[in-house]
Amino acid sequence: MTPAFIPSPPTGVWELGPIPVRAYALAILLGIFVAIWITDKRWQARGGKSGQIADVALWAVPAGIVGARLYHVITDWSTYFGDGGLGFVAALKIWQGGLGIWGAVLGGALGAWYACRRYGLLLPPLGDALAPGLAVAQAIGRWGNWFNQELFGEPTTLPWGLQIDPANRPAGYEQFETFHPTFLYESLWCLFVAVAVWWLDRRFQMGHGRVFATYVALYTVGRFFWELLRIDDATLILGIRVNVFTSVVVFVGAIAYILISRRYAPGRESTVYRPGREPVESAA
Repeated sequence: MTPAFIPSPPTGVWELGPIPVRAYALAILLGIFVAIWITDKRWQARGGKSGQIADVALWAVPAGIVGARLYHVITDWSTYFGDGGLGFVAALKIWQGGLGIWGAVLGGALGAWYACRRYGLLLPPLGDALAPGLAVAQAIGRWGNWFNQELFGEPTTLPWGLQIDPANRPAGYEQFETFHPTFLYESLWCLFVAVAVWWLDRRFQMGHGRVFATYVALYTVGRFFWELLRIDDATLILGIRVNVFTSVVVFVGAIAYILISRRYAPGRESTVYRPGREPVESAA
């Protein structure tokens, strides 16, 4: 008989000789490669050249990973540097999980901004080309949380409840066996967001960063609810997880950007290159 729950993998690490192969890292890397592939196709359709997205990724991806880790550590400061915290070394162990999407977006945007200036590209159309691929990358990356048995929600007896080993259950929840699989909820939501922004872009010929802003707005709607379900330790403001407030603020900002940019920059850019800059040949 099929078990009335989702089992968790027995391990998220496989030993390849002296080298540990971590499912979390594989999920992140696979997501990055898929995002680059999708973005490259969309970028060429907007007038860019093949290989330019790979050039930008060389700067944006490392900056995004650093930003993602910094955001996680800052918003979960007490876990590492509070009383009985895990310490500085643990804060560097990215392979154990802990990447904040908003830090990834900010860090990646800074890296992409620098790369765009370096290669003579416009950042807004690049963000618009990236949006669906980024959502797919998130959907893939969330499966790394499944292998790590982390970021699950409240206890549930629903057939799709996620079985969590006793060692990974939070304090106060030791007696429960199955929990809401928020990693799965968010993964499915991200796939919906990817399809939605792709369709909206194709239907309305969006430009000037509005596709990316639409992705941000839609993603925050789902993230708001997943955060309310989660029970892992997190920094609280007025008893509410900080990422709930972040989702609300970012959603409002994204909607405001869409409305204002539609007024002052309607339509789509006629070029993906910076004014006065000749296209730079890709090194990829």
